[in-house]
Amino acid sequence: MYSLNVPPPSTVTRLAGELARELPRARTRQRGQHTLVGKRLGDGDGARLATQVHTELTGVEPFDLRVTGIDLFETAPTGSAPVVYLSVESPALRALHERLCTVFDPVAGIEGDDYTPHVTIARGGELAAARRLTDREIEPVRWTADRLSVWDSHRNVPVREFSLPV
Repeated sequence: MYSLNVPPPSTVTRLAGELARELPRARTRQRGQHTLVGKRLGDGDGARLATQVHTELTGVEPFDLRVTGIDLFETAPTGSAPVVYLSVESPALRALHERLCTVFDPVAGIEGDDYTPHVTIARGGELAAARRLTDREIEPVRWTADRLSVWDSHRNVPVREFSLPV
């Protein structure tokens, strides 16, 4: 599966790593594996998908994002649950997601109206521990996305990066 991602800054990935220590039985993300999915693109030829995305990103300017708290999905459509994550707010990211849903089919249950921008902290483990972590207050983290990447989730690597504006 390929996706268009917003690479989170080190302040966000460091925070996710620190919080993951509170979930010792969960599977955590390793350094360099934290991502913020803007839109899933599907399977197929990564280079072709990246070319399509490049066309759709014409005119997209750098945009602001903000981590606002910790939340969880108690169940997950794929993979282990619960999924504990950093909540991300960004009207511009939501608008980009909606725009890309007109070109790349939305994944039922997690995209379109169901899209929740987030950076995963950990998957699986004890639900009670996950719930306790969501009660923790964190300082909001703000940043500006000035680049996006087409991400290969099978290999956990970017296929192509785009500087904004494209």
